[in-house]
Amino acid sequence: MSDFEKESNVNTPMPKAILPSAACKIRVIGVGGGGGNSLQHMINQGVTGVDFIAINTDAQALSRSTAPLKVQIGVKLTNGLGSGCDPNKGRKAAEESREDIKRLLSGSDMVFITSGMGGGTGTGATPIIAQIAKETGALTIAVVTKPFEFEGKRHVINAESGISELAKHVDSIIVIDNEKLLSNLGSNISIVNAFNQANDVLLNAVRGITGSITDPDAFINLDFADVVTVMRGRGHAMIGTGIGQGANFVEDAVERAIHSPLIETVDFSSAAGVLVYARVNQNFPINKWNQVCNAVQAYADEEADCKFGMKFDESIAEDQIELTILITGISSTCASYSNYQDVQSLPR
Repeated sequence: MSDFEKESNVNTPMPKAILPSAACKIRVIGVGGGGGNSLQHMINQGVTGVDFIAINTDAQALSRSTAPLKVQIGVKLTNGLGSGCDPNKGRKAAEESREDIKRLLSGSDMVFITSGMGGGTGTGATPIIAQIAKETGALTIAVVTKPFEFEGKRHVINAESGISELAKHVDSIIVIDNEKLLSNLGSNISIVNAFNQANDVLLNAVRGITGSITDPDAFINLDFADVVTVMRGRGHAMIGTGIGQGANFVEDAVERAIHSPLIETVDFSSAAGVLVYARVNQNFPINKWNQVCNAVQAYADEEADCKFGMKFDESIAEDQIELTILITGISSTCASYSNYQDVQSLPR
């Protein structure tokens, strides 16, 4: 018997099962062109239990979105023609439409804001929208991307400034470094697939955080208060995904999630909170669930808040598991991408 299996015999408490928080109002906002594309990806992938809102200065881009709610900001300033890669114009556009945004977000319990940092609207407007969301009392989480190098130095400089400002106005922020993802996907990947990989990370973040609260098919649901405990005022956060199948499917999934490109060099002992969301077959054995819980908790500090959710999915094989692991409260140094070592591609 392996050490991993021995640890799995520890009687790990099963998370409290409750009914989905039907009264929990969760809104997902895509800001600017990049954020709008990420939002559309989530809509296309069938994410449920949330309200989708597209916000942009570009009227033409908004017309292509299938989001139920669309908000054109800065109409007087931009005439619907976009911000021209000028973050100051994006910020002023959001300020012009502040009251409209405030009314739209009123009554929210949780607000996700996604944008591609580096352009005008995403970089300039996102911090203002986050500030407004926080003022409504909502748990505010940003999931944003840093640009690919081929997008130009101006975008990179804009992104660094925008992320720094955004971090002041959210409870937790997840930054996806597109260039880091690209280095792990190989130089021959198409531009479309490269952007889709980044969108998948954003998708997993939203699905992993909200799924355990709102999904009516989830077997182990978490209270909204559990998510607040892990994410309120936690600052920098990171996310990893892992798929395991075969004889050692639990061990493989945990290891792949822990060592995935966006999380590998983070010191888990610095994390204040950990949220795990698992998708498994309905015949998933309870001793395997103990393995998941024990393995994740072994990486985290004993004082960290660890929360677990699970969904049965008939498309998942009996010897398979899909894990999303979110860690919060890490230092900005740990969240830096500049010191990352080369790691394997995201598991598919």
